[in-house]
Amino acid sequence: MSEQLHTSAPAPHGAPIAFRSTKPSETLTDVVIRFAGDSGDGIQLTGTQFTQASALAGNDTATFPDFPAEIRAPAGTLAGVSGFQLHFASSDIFTPGDLCDVLVVMNPAALASNQKWLKEHGMLIANADAFTAKNLKMAGYERNPLDDGSLADWQVFRVDLARLTNDALIGMGLSAKEVERCKNYFALGLVFWLYERQPQLVEDDIEKKFASKPLLKDANIKVFRAGWDYGENTDQFRVRYHVPAAKIAPGKYRSLTGNEGVALGFVAAAQKAGLGLYYSGYPITPASDVLHQLSLYKEFGVRTMQAEDEIAAVCSAIGASFGNWLAITGTSGPGVCLKAEAIGLAVMTELPLVILDVQRGGPSTGLPTKTEQADLLQAIYGRNGECPLPVIAARSPADSFECAFEACRVALKYMVPVILLTDGSIANGAEPWRIPNVDDLPPIPVRLVKDRAHFGDGPVLPYQREAVTLARPWLYLGTPGLEHRLGGIEKWDSTGHISYDAANHHHMVKTRQAKVDAVTQEMPPTEVIGDRTGDVLVLSWGSPWGACVTAVQTLRAQGRAVSHAHVRWLNPLPPDLGAVLAGFRRVLVPEINNGQLIKLVRATYLVDAQGFNRINGQPISVAELTDAILDQLPH
Repeated sequence: MSEQLHTSAPAPHGAPIAFRSTKPSETLTDVVIRFAGDSGDGIQLTGTQFTQASALAGNDTATFPDFPAEIRAPAGTLAGVSGFQLHFASSDIFTPGDLCDVLVVMNPAALASNQKWLKEHGMLIANADAFTAKNLKMAGYERNPLDDGSLADWQVFRVDLARLTNDALIGMGLSAKEVERCKNYFALGLVFWLYERQPQLVEDDIEKKFASKPLLKDANIKVFRAGWDYGENTDQFRVRYHVPAAKIAPGKYRSLTGNEGVALGFVAAAQKAGLGLYYSGYPITPASDVLHQLSLYKEFGVRTMQAEDEIAAVCSAIGASFGNWLAITGTSGPGVCLKAEAIGLAVMTELPLVILDVQRGGPSTGLPTKTEQADLLQAIYGRNGECPLPVIAARSPADSFECAFEACRVALKYMVPVILLTDGSIANGAEPWRIPNVDDLPPIPVRLVKDRAHFGDGPVLPYQREAVTLARPWLYLGTPGLEHRLGGIEKWDSTGHISYDAANHHHMVKTRQAKVDAVTQEMPPTEVIGDRTGDVLVLSWGSPWGACVTAVQTLRAQGRAVSHAHVRWLNPLPPDLGAVLAGFRRVLVPEINNGQLIKLVRATYLVDAQGFNRINGQPISVAELTDAILDQLPH
């Protein structure tokens, strides 16, 4: 039984409300809930606030915001449906869940688009007021599914959200449009009651969000409390649910999206390197938030530029690198295409540069708001000539911080451009992140040459190489006597003079490749979850990591000879990966593309790996991956 104090009467303005429930509470280990409605229904805000409350309750969380493909689709249509899925649990979780236990829909289109994600016998909470003849027709329904028996396999809770919201706000002098915009807080209050969440977080957020609009502030708080009271006082809901806190390592945590993670990783790397950070980008979904985030950190020596196009963005970053800044440019797949020639210039000039690619569905404009992993081969090979560079990929929102930091560290140590891959599900998804101690982050020494004496009595040699990394010196711009020339035409090694010599070109091509290959020195041994020999190895990269971990752990608990390995560096591949692959009868490579890592694995190791490929704009589910693994096991 919950011990929270409940009062059904509104609290005085500015006073915190105390809540207590008289209804019984059941304990669950984990829950998946999905909110869905029009883009204007506040779905992403609702999901984010419920996520924050779950994190404060000590649950492990994983989210998947599912944005509509059309920004201004007509209200009530299938094209305009926005979704937000949250998985919260009392133990470690690695995915936002396959199917949801609870689906909250604000209109018929949201039901039509999302019913497939609701578990059999799951809970459907529907805004019954929105199931009008007009809305039903736009969603493709001939009859009202709330009345025709087609939802008999689910627990259906009809809630008159619009009417109840209006009733709560009678006499406040709000317009009909303003009242309509408050209804998401009624739904949020109801779900807060259902899962025993503390309301103060939302009320504090409303206070801040609407500080300059006191009438709307009071209205939203009132509606939120009305939603909580409705759950307590209606006979529809007879029980609440409690998900205990997860056991996590001690430390300070925050909820982190992938885009926030890479931004913070870049800032941390610049601070450890003692350099200014320059980030340039052209607005593109789903990478734009990184530019927005970094623009907030001017006090840390961060400078950002929204360029007029992708080419200007990467070229200005190359200029910043020439000027001894930690230079980064960010985009998505189409932008990488446009940046390709300039990235080749960065390879030729051997300047440190990080190129962030937040992958999305393609080709061309493709599916801007949906996730995909189809840029891997573009990242490795998508430039003219022999133009190698290291490629690293994050596996989750929290891992984005570490990968961004590592990409910067390698770029500076080896004097080489590095591509960092995330994707839409990582960028927009969120999970708890343990904030690291800055002193525990690896050092990033920067060897800037600031003295002519570095070259002795001889000439300045801008391509003189360090023995282990093959990195050339980074000359401090503006130092008398260190004037040097860089450009895109092939160079003589050491001197940097223009060269058309065939033997020198061969040597420089091999040298640039050797410098990339040397990055293997930075790689720890490949971690294998499970035994290092067995029937099936699941080999993953990027965001399918969570589904792979979950599926393999489940099958191993059943006694299956299944293991899992994950690849963070895609170019070069880990030096011990071949030995790991050799220990298994079968290798399965899950990817959200048509098969890209599998091509590299087959070509490099002559392993008859099998692919599991889904290209539907959604993360790979644990259930379908589990079935694919079972198909590879001996029968």
